Amino acid sequence: MKRLFSTDIGLEAAHVWLAFLRIGVAALMLTHGIPKLMKIINGEMQFADPLGIGPEVSLILVTFSEAICSILIFLGLGTRLAAITLIISCSVAAFVQHSTDPFSAKEMLLLYILIYLTLLVLGGGKYSVDSLINPPRRRR
Repeated sequence: MKRLFSTDIGLEAAHVWLAFLRIGVAALMLTHGIPKLMKIINGEMQFADPLGIGPEVSLILVTFSEAICSILIFLGLGTRLAAITLIISCSVAAFVQHSTDPFSAKEMLLLYILIYLTLLVLGGGKYSVDSLINPPRRRR
């Protein structure tokens, strides 16, 4: 029972959880990004324009974020940079495009933002390409 209320976490458990979190959120976001990528491939460039930069540019930026950056997060390659693009994309969707919608319409986007903020702060973890490129320093 004491273990259930313990706040101690092992570093290895944190790294394993970061890998699961990265892979899981990337897979979930790809379900949004791949249909947008297919729209671009098929030449269907109709999309919302919440920032006034044009529907084509908006679609390309959101697709880059949701598809390409999700793949990068899945791999753990440039995790923090990819997370920034997804934070921006989800923030525009939640606070601009859906600004007048009820909270329930924004809730999932806000959860995504929290996950991407976690990845921004903690990085990809030990089980990522980032870690292979720049291994963590050993503490003395």
